[in-house]
Amino acid sequence: MSQLLFIEIEPTLPANATVIWLHGLGASGHDFEPIVEELQLPKEAAIRFIFPHAPEIAVTINAGYLMPAWYDILELTAERKINETQLHDSVEEVKKLLQKELDRGIKHERIILAGFSQGGAVAYHAALTYPKKLGGLLGLSTYFPIADSIAREPINQNIPILVCHGSEDQMVLKEQGERTNNKLIELGYQTEFKLYPMDHEICMQEVADISTFIQKLLL
Repeated sequence: MSQLLFIEIEPTLPANATVIWLHGLGASGHDFEPIVEELQLPKEAAIRFIFPHAPEIAVTINAGYLMPAWYDILELTAERKINETQLHDSVEEVKKLLQKELDRGIKHERIILAGFSQGGAVAYHAALTYPKKLGGLLGLSTYFPIADSIAREPINQNIPILVCHGSEDQMVLKEQGERTNNKLIELGYQTEFKLYPMDHEICMQEVADISTFIQKLLL
């Protein structure tokens, strides 16, 4: 995989924190670009937002069409049958973005990883296997397909985790979000789980809750 391209939104003040936000299948970093303004963070929030673009690959469940994806989905089962090698490759690319922020002077404990749908699966994997303590983790309308097989890092055992899901989600069912949250708890993580009356999307109450989560950790 070639190095990820991304959108970068700088705060008014020199950045002292970063949120890296991964989009879902078939989307791009532009999908969540507007959320920076919608979060209505205080002017003193010196948070850089990075929205990477997934590479275009053939996606089996979509008849092999090329589209932006963090990994191939082979079967649309409840737990998802996926190309695990491609998931690992995407995780490594996200970790390169994390290192880039460290090289720019951002402290690792002031970086939050966020991911929607397929991007959330990558965010879970990347954050929980990262060897330095991160500031937080956001799993949005997502799942954790290989939770049992990754080499989790103890340093992030107490990472703050916000799990959000839609009760009417037809793409990643509510039960998948609940199973993911329960699995995280089973693995010893402390999570905050929020359910919203929505489909596979983001609602304004969720945006407000995400804003509160970010401000609590980074302001």
